[in-house]
Amino acid sequence: MRNVWILAVLLAAGVMSGCAQMGGGLNAANERRTQGTVLDDQNIESKAQQRIAEKYKFNAQTHVTCFNRYALITGQVPNEAAKIDIERTVGGIPPVKGIANELQVAGVSSSGARSSDSGVTGDVQKRFLSSKAFNRDHIKVYTESGVVYLMGIVTHAEADASSEIASTTTGVQKVVRVFEYMD
Repeated sequence: MRNVWILAVLLAAGVMSGCAQMGGGLNAANERRTQGTVLDDQNIESKAQQRIAEKYKFNAQTHVTCFNRYALITGQVPNEAAKIDIERTVGGIPPVKGIANELQVAGVSSSGARSSDSGVTGDVQKRFLSSKAFNRDHIKVYTESGVVYLMGIVTHAEADASSEIASTTTGVQKVVRVFEYMD
């Protein structure tokens, strides 16, 4: 019975790691961040979403994406005061070391628009697979209202190559680079 349990755990771990890699997730062999930084990024995203949801339950649609302790805030808010307040809220979460506030003062996007954005993100990630100019695991992709945000720790050449691929992907209206540069 113990061998069956161990086999089940190993199989589950293999399936989960395969899913993470397919989605452009963490691949420890290629990761440029420390394991502690990866965990910090996940915690920042979770805490930020929770704190924003507590305060802006019904009149804001936001998303926080974090890479190397830099937070990207996207979505729609009802007014400029909410935009500033959300930035302060996210900035107050240790160990955030920088923020790109891309919130728009606008009505909440439709579920159809969000679904389309997910498709665009998937298309960009699929196109990254064929590139030999960079490792797709070094770049996090998020799309909001047709705008593709690229985050990661990259060289200038990797930034240019990934931006070119993203900008020529169907459905992309604009590419915003939120990179940290190695060179």
